[in-house]
Amino acid sequence: MTKIVKTDKAPAAIGPYSQGVIAGGFLYTSGQIAIDPATQKVVEGDIKVQARRVMENLCAILKEAGYEPKDVVKTVCFLKNMSDFAEFNGIYGEYFKTDAPARSCVAVASLPKDVLVEVEVIAYRN
Repeated sequence: MTKIVKTDKAPAAIGPYSQGVIAGGFLYTSGQIAIDPATQKVVEGDIKVQARRVMENLCAILKEAGYEPKDVVKTVCFLKNMSDFAEFNGIYGEYFKTDAPARSCVAVASLPKDVLVEVEVIAYRN
């Protein structure tokens, strides 16, 4: 059985996808970019500002689904510029202080709406 997760505390889907899907104890989120859910516009600012907005969007989806950051087992992070890695990592680390999830982090040629970062997570609860 699957359950679609939807919250107005994270950006609305801008295509044919869900913010998150729960299946068999796992929560899979769609990639989140630096869109303010109140305005549906990209937040202006550097990698730190955008990374914080992305992580807050993910936390809103986790919360709506009944999960917490400690339940995240895997993240996939996409950076427009690998030179932003250290600053991104600093913000990311604020959300996973202990027992950090497994992670992939890659640089990509471009991201939706020309943002600097996109992150998706997989969380698990028994």
